[in-house]
Amino acid sequence: MNENKREFKVNYGGKEVVIETGRLAKQADGAVLVTCGKTQVLVTACSDTVVKDGQDFFPLTVDYREKFFAAGKFLGGFMKRENRPSTQETLCARLLDRPLRPMFPEGYLFETFIQATVLSYESACDPEVLAGIGSSAALTISDIPFVAPIASCKVGRIDGQFVLNPGREDWAKSDLELVVSASKDAILMVEGEAHEVSEEVMLEALHFAHTNIKTMVELIEKMGKEVGKKKREFVSAAANETLIKKVKEEFTAEARAALSIIPKLPRQKAVGTMTKKVVEKIKNNPKDYGLSESNDAAKEAAKVVDELLYHMMRTDILKEEKRIGGRKLTQVRPIETEVNILKNTHGSALFTRGETQVMGTVTIGGSEGEQMSDNIAGIFYDKFYLHYNFPPFSVGEARGSKGGAGRRELGHGNLAERAIKNAMPKGEEFPYTIRVCCEVLESNGSSSMGSVCAASMALMDAGVPLSGPVAGVAMGLVTDKKDFKILTDILGDEDHLGDMDFKVAGTKDGINSIQMDIKITGITEEIIKKALSQAKEGRLHILNEMSKTISSHNEVMRDNVPKMESFKIDKDKIGALIGPGGKNIKAVQEKYNCKLECGEDGTIRVMGSDSEKIQNLIAEVSLQINGPELGSKYKATVVTIKEYGAFVDIASGVSGLVHISELSDERVQDVYDFVKEGDIIDVEVLEIDRMGRIKLSAKTVKPLKNKNPDKYKNEKKAPKADHE
Repeated sequence: MNENKREFKVNYGGKEVVIETGRLAKQADGAVLVTCGKTQVLVTACSDTVVKDGQDFFPLTVDYREKFFAAGKFLGGFMKRENRPSTQETLCARLLDRPLRPMFPEGYLFETFIQATVLSYESACDPEVLAGIGSSAALTISDIPFVAPIASCKVGRIDGQFVLNPGREDWAKSDLELVVSASKDAILMVEGEAHEVSEEVMLEALHFAHTNIKTMVELIEKMGKEVGKKKREFVSAAANETLIKKVKEEFTAEARAALSIIPKLPRQKAVGTMTKKVVEKIKNNPKDYGLSESNDAAKEAAKVVDELLYHMMRTDILKEEKRIGGRKLTQVRPIETEVNILKNTHGSALFTRGETQVMGTVTIGGSEGEQMSDNIAGIFYDKFYLHYNFPPFSVGEARGSKGGAGRRELGHGNLAERAIKNAMPKGEEFPYTIRVCCEVLESNGSSSMGSVCAASMALMDAGVPLSGPVAGVAMGLVTDKKDFKILTDILGDEDHLGDMDFKVAGTKDGINSIQMDIKITGITEEIIKKALSQAKEGRLHILNEMSKTISSHNEVMRDNVPKMESFKIDKDKIGALIGPGGKNIKAVQEKYNCKLECGEDGTIRVMGSDSEKIQNLIAEVSLQINGPELGSKYKATVVTIKEYGAFVDIASGVSGLVHISELSDERVQDVYDFVKEGDIIDVEVLEIDRMGRIKLSAKTVKPLKNKNPDKYKNEKKAPKADHE
């Protein structure tokens, strides 16, 4: 038994959560094992003791990994070793990172690494929540400086009642899914989705989350007091007051002129020109600016100019309600929209808001386009997914893209996907697989919300019946100890210099997705209430602008969209449809050049480019499964010819005989004179005997003609036919 092992327990949402320390990973600066039910997550925290040369930002890395052994599973595919993080692991790592970052003291520039590893898993207890709790606990008991403990939770709403940390099986019944992180006093991070819930419901959910989080924060505080290490001391670089004062005196007018420029690139150019002037001033007289030498002039100039702009922008907003470029606090930038901009896509749209421009495209298909994901919870297939791409040219950078999507692109795409997903048609209403691509062509703030708008319009252009148009807007915050101001539709600079990035997307009826990040140590519910109210006004304005171009889905899809029909058969007849080794289903697909999919419930979907072929395939499958009906007429393929008639297939696996007497209303002496193998003829069902044998007739539908009428002309007497 380990003498250093300590356990701390609390009831959290009706489940016991145990945080253990002192037994595992003892060389880490802080380490905890968080257990709930059979789910266990190890979280470690390590931080360097030396700042790297030239380090001017806080290098925090948070990693979240799920080990397949945690669920008693093998990794799918050829490689059996866990490798790069999956999309879901990356998204979870972002959820852990965002609330932790503002809780480190200002000036702490030591490289810090948080690792959360799922060691055991059961579906009733969410490992992502435990990872959030463990990250805070590991930092709290370590010697790494950390302002105050925080905790995380998930909130669902089932039958109108909020539920804390539901199990995986319960989420299907919930119309809301929120992840919330908070300290004892304030909310730090929000992310989630909902099915058009009101702002009031969202506020209630956040209040419910924060109330419960306080219980967990108190437990982590107790851990810090009882087993926590003494926090290490560090010295942050002191502000150069002389430099700040001199630059403020000499460049305030130029800085204000730069902030009045509306276009981003000219504004950045003006700031760059001003920064170069500051550099020259420092180089010429470093001592006058509080520097012993001018070696770091460029870096010091950039920092002090950023500081000057930071305070100027915030003062203008708080005191005069004046934004960069002169916009009002609630004013949305000018919006331009277009649809059907690409010639051969299934749907496309262009959404431009100020200097943020996103092109949305839609691709529609069958199950072969579904996105598979394999994780410890199981294998899942998504019929709808959204990809967000942010190329360097969108911000004027002269470089190429680096491989696949990064953390930021995955996060922004996930937020936009959640907004659209909750407006998508359900189940059999629209059984296609849909991929949306959002290409950011220009960016100056809130490209993810621009992606929501572009995606919504492209889907409607493609003929996808959304529950309603979807739009999104990014809200900002500037606050001091006495007052706060909420900004609608923030610019990139307002995001950089402000305290909050709060994105809200939804329809006219409610919120579909939400994401909040802050740079301060928490915000109150009063601020969130004001932000949600102002976001609703902005969202409705954007929806109104979008409706001028397209307000509902096109009734007819593009000609190049695959056609799809569905019908049902008895589940016990699926095997007959497929046939031995898939023989029957392969044959019918090849015959009609269509794709046929069988659901476990007996739902059959047929997809192809030709509507007539689809209908013919459905008719043949119905015939194959249910058998022919007396008096019904079919197209039949001649398979074998005998002296007494022709055997034909009216469907794969469904054969019958056209007797020689039923081929034509002419005298038939030789069957080959009227038909040959491979011919397609029209037949009618005359009889089905007790043994299931089918007797067919061609002459009652379209009598066959003799192809050799002169064959017996020179003979004195024609041979007698067998049937006479």
